[in-house]
Amino acid sequence: MSSRNAADIRKSIDHPIIDGDGHIVEILPVFLDYLRQVGGKSLAERYRQIHEANSPYHDDAEGWYALDAKTRQRRRLMRPPSWLVNTADPRERATTMLPNLIRERLDEFGIDFAIMYTSVGIPIASSDDEELRLGGCRALNVMYADLFDAHRDRMTPSAVIPIHTPAEAIAEMEFAVKERGFKTVTIPGCVRRPLEGAENKQAAWIDPLAVDSLYDYDPVWAKCLELGVAPATHHNGMGAGWGARGTTTNFMYNHIGHFAAGAEAACKALFMGGVTQRFPDLRIAFLEGGAGWALSLLNDIVEHWEKRNVDALRRVTDPALLDRAALSDYFVRYGGDLVHATTDPDTLDSIFASSPGGETATDVDDWKAIGLEKKEDIGTRFLPNFYIGCEADDRMNGAAFDARLNPFGQKLNAFLGSDIGHWDVPDPTKVIPEAWEMVEDGLLTEPDFRAFAFENVTRLHTQMNPDFFKGTAVEEATAKL
Repeated sequence: MSSRNAADIRKSIDHPIIDGDGHIVEILPVFLDYLRQVGGKSLAERYRQIHEANSPYHDDAEGWYALDAKTRQRRRLMRPPSWLVNTADPRERATTMLPNLIRERLDEFGIDFAIMYTSVGIPIASSDDEELRLGGCRALNVMYADLFDAHRDRMTPSAVIPIHTPAEAIAEMEFAVKERGFKTVTIPGCVRRPLEGAENKQAAWIDPLAVDSLYDYDPVWAKCLELGVAPATHHNGMGAGWGARGTTTNFMYNHIGHFAAGAEAACKALFMGGVTQRFPDLRIAFLEGGAGWALSLLNDIVEHWEKRNVDALRRVTDPALLDRAALSDYFVRYGGDLVHATTDPDTLDSIFASSPGGETATDVDDWKAIGLEKKEDIGTRFLPNFYIGCEADDRMNGAAFDARLNPFGQKLNAFLGSDIGHWDVPDPTKVIPEAWEMVEDGLLTEPDFRAFAFENVTRLHTQMNPDFFKGTAVEEATAKL
C-alpha cells in the first residue's frame, strides 16, 4: 500500500475521485420501521426472524444456526456470511451505518463523490418470498431516499430492484426514479429459480435473464434507457444452483470468486442473448468481481467465435462434408482390431459423421441472436456497454488497462468501487492509497488511474443520464468529459 495518505493523494491529482461502489450497512430497527410502513407488522417480524437467524441466503425456515452439522450437510445448506463488520473501532463501525458520518469523512477518505449501494438488499432482491422481495425492496428504497436526501451533493444511493419478473422490475424502477428521484439502480444479475417438481426445495436453476429465461426481459432494458438509469449488479454467486460455491461449513470457500461468477453469468447472457445488439446505448455495471473475469470472458468469446461461427462450422465440422468412403478406407487400412470388432466396416462413416436429430448449421449457430458478421462486432457489442467495478486492492485491476491482453487492443471500462462499509474494508482511509499503489508499482499509469477513479464511472452514468452529476460537488469536472 502507498505510504501516502488518501487526502494527500487526492490533492496531488487534477481530477476528482468518484467512488463507484460504496455501501451503507442498514440499521435493523430503522429498516424494520420502514418495512412495517410498507408491508405491515407481520412482514417486518418475519424479516426480523430471518435476519436474526442469519439465514437470508436460503429458504430453510429454521435457519443454518438452528440446525446441527449433520442436518446442514444433509440439506446442503450454505454456510451463511458471518462476522461481517468492523467491531474493533467504534468510529469505523458507526461510519458504515450513518450517512452523516460518511459525509463528514469523505475528504479524509480522499473521495469527492460516492455512489452508495445496499447491503441487506442483495439477498432481499433475490428472495423467493415474493412478499418479502417486493416489500423489502420498496422499504429499502424509501429509507435510502430519506437517509441520503440531505447529501445529494456528495452521495447518491442506488435503488434496489427485484427482477424475478419484468413487471416487478419495471414497477419498482418507475417508483424509485419518478417518485423518489433515484439516479441509478441495483438488480440481481440472475434469478435463482426452483426446479419444477423437485422434492428438495434447495434444487434450483440459474436464470441469467437473457438466454433461455422464463421471461422476455427486453422491456426492462428499454425501461432503463427510458428512465436514464444504468443498472448495476451485485449478484450473489453462492448457494444452491452455483455448484461448488455452496459448502455448508466454509464461508471463504463460498465467497471467493462468487461476485465474479455472478457477473460473468449475467454479462455472458446479455451479450450472447443479443441485448447489447438490440440496445446499443444500454450501459451496465458489474460490481465487486474485479476485472479478471471480464477480460477472460472477452477473450473466450472471441476465441470461441473464431472456431464456432457458422461459416467455420460449415467449413470444418459440417457432417455433410465428410468423405465417407475415404474415412472407411482409413479405418480398414489402419484400424486393425477396431475395424475387425465391427460387424460392418461400411457403417464406420455414419458412426463418426452422425448428426443427432438431423441438425443443420443454423440449428447449431449459437451466435444468431447477436448477428455477428466479423470479429470486430464482438468488440462493439461488449466494450462500450459493460463497466467493471473493481476493489482498490485487487492487483488484477492492472490487467483491465493493459491493451495487450485485450483482443481489440483497447482497455476495459474498469472503475473504482471502494466497498466501504463491508468487512473487506476494515479501514476506509486506506482505500485510495491501495488504489494509488498500482501507479507506484507500475501496474497503472496516471492516465489509467484517472480513468479508473474518475472517467469511466462518469461515462457509465452520464451516457445514460447527462444530468446524473448535476448539483453535485463534481458537476463541473464531470461536465468537461
